[in-house]
Amino acid sequence: MPLIQNLKVGEHFEGFYLIKSVELRQTRAGKDYLALTFQDRTGTINGNIWDANTKGVEQFRAGKVVFMKALKELYNGMPQVNKIQLRLATDSEPHHARDYREKSPVNERELREYVQSIVFRIENPTWNRIVRAILKKFDHEFYEFPAAKTNHHAFEGGLAYHTTTMLKVAEKVCEVYTQLNPSLMFAGVLLHDMAKCVEFSGVENTTYTLRGNLLGHIVLIDEEVSKAAIELGFDDDNEDLVLLRHCLLSHHGELEYGSPVRPQIMEAEIIHQIDMMDATMMMMTTATATLEAGEFSSRVWALDNRNFYKPKN
Repeated sequence: MPLIQNLKVGEHFEGFYLIKSVELRQTRAGKDYLALTFQDRTGTINGNIWDANTKGVEQFRAGKVVFMKALKELYNGMPQVNKIQLRLATDSEPHHARDYREKSPVNERELREYVQSIVFRIENPTWNRIVRAILKKFDHEFYEFPAAKTNHHAFEGGLAYHTTTMLKVAEKVCEVYTQLNPSLMFAGVLLHDMAKCVEFSGVENTTYTLRGNLLGHIVLIDEEVSKAAIELGFDDDNEDLVLLRHCLLSHHGELEYGSPVRPQIMEAEIIHQIDMMDATMMMMTTATATLEAGEFSSRVWALDNRNFYKPKN
């Protein structure tokens, strides 16, 4: 079966793929069509079914595996599939969605070993105990869940992968800027997105939970830290506890991006910047992964609706 990342422009192909997302839209003339994103473990590609009907809308839902015949083309310099023929995969065919989901490029065992090595380097007892308590609570979810629904690290194991990549950057940044407190940096990075284990429903057809929709992961992680602090007997006025909570509450950097406070200590500001950098790198990497040299990606809404070019050299 042709992998999405290996498809060539002008290539007719057929194979089994997962419908990652689907949206019923209308043309300017008022006709319905389906805008779909197809996925395998190597990437995603978009395509439209122009003669959408009620049966098609009911059949071709996100999370379904389909057998597709199509042609890879460029539209305004961006890759897509066209001349699409679809049918649902049968039970006797490779129809399990999990077989088509993108996964973390680093296996769970390596991620776990690295995270544990960082925990041992958190020398402050308050931060160390809180990190250990919350890691234990979300041990399974942390290594399975995605880091986002669509934008960045939106794949199985993406949450732990995003976190460990940030930790590696934080290690290097602390070597350059010795005025930073490594223990606070590591604790803040480890916990900054941990409540996505509560915000999201899981790795399969990821949706927001009720608490995820109404509260969000920033409020939820502050809640988890507060609960852990009570269980561990820490006082609310413990400065170490307040500093860690501040790093978590401010990690989106701006009030309009969901943080109730802006960073007011160095570690909080740098955690925010590392978070932004890693998310941006993943979005650009994902956008260009299936391109041939000399092609532009589709527009990336989360990056100011820019499209990105894959250089020939």
